Amino acid sequence: MTARLPARDAIVATAEESIARGSRSFALASRLFDRPTRQRAWLLYAWCRRCDDLADGQDHGHDAEWLSAGDAEARLAEILAKTRAALAGEIVGDPAFDALRIVAAETAMPPALPAEHIAGFALDAAGWRPQTEADLLRYCWHVAGVVGCMMAVVMGVAPADRDTLDRATDLGIAFQLANIARDVAEDHHAGRCYLPVEWLAEAEIDPANLLDRRYRSHVAVLTGRLAAMAERYEASARVGAARLPFRSRWAVLAAAGIYGGIARIVAAEGAGALDHRVTTSGTGKAAAVLRALGEAFSTPPPATREGLWTRP
Repeated sequence: MTARLPARDAIVATAEESIARGSRSFALASRLFDRPTRQRAWLLYAWCRRCDDLADGQDHGHDAEWLSAGDAEARLAEILAKTRAALAGEIVGDPAFDALRIVAAETAMPPALPAEHIAGFALDAAGWRPQTEADLLRYCWHVAGVVGCMMAVVMGVAPADRDTLDRATDLGIAFQLANIARDVAEDHHAGRCYLPVEWLAEAEIDPANLLDRRYRSHVAVLTGRLAAMAERYEASARVGAARLPFRSRWAVLAAAGIYGGIARIVAAEGAGALDHRVTTSGTGKAAAVLRALGEAFSTPPPATREGLWTRP
């Protein structure tokens, strides 16, 4: 008996619920897309969110479980198997992976891009830590930069338009740098650290005692360094956003404003940002959306990609 395809509308509805639960910021920005792009963005998000949750034993980014090395490897194998099936056009039976099946078919998504994203989960499963700034940026590419690249494909950017895809990658990297700067304390409590080992050595910070009060000002310098890097990547991404259709441009600029705001708050608060999770208020998000509307009508300042990390 031939398996019955899950209804697209039902999978889209599940994906919409996933983004609403997993990221209020992205959910808000996604509302600015035209309907077909909005639905495909939800479908892609659902797959990314499900992979992240499986890899970390979470539910929409919350309530992480402790995973043994064997558990982590088994979950990574599940992600790989289900993703390969989805990209082959097979019915997976997991709404998030069937979401990938749909969006990949509708956009001719290059299969190499989801594979690059999964490589980031493999790094975490192996207990990897960045030794250098280049390592950090490579990790940012896998876990977020490639998502920006896939989102650009969803928005209609051709795979041959390398510069625009590079700038879409830059936005994902900017988002991840902001996340890392914000989550230093949270990651430390979870036994992770994404600050490069060479940075910690230069600042004479003991990684095992990262949150010790004697290191607070030094750690704040490093989170400020991450925020400054995020700003450069965001500026590059804004140049690429100007090439998108109007509603996509507005959505991307809104997301950039919201996440860029997180990095800027972390930098402004310094050591104080280690005491709580920096967030953007509902009022702040609304202001970012309105500001992005004005930016969508204007030409962004020129921003070269010279010196920025470039994807493979």
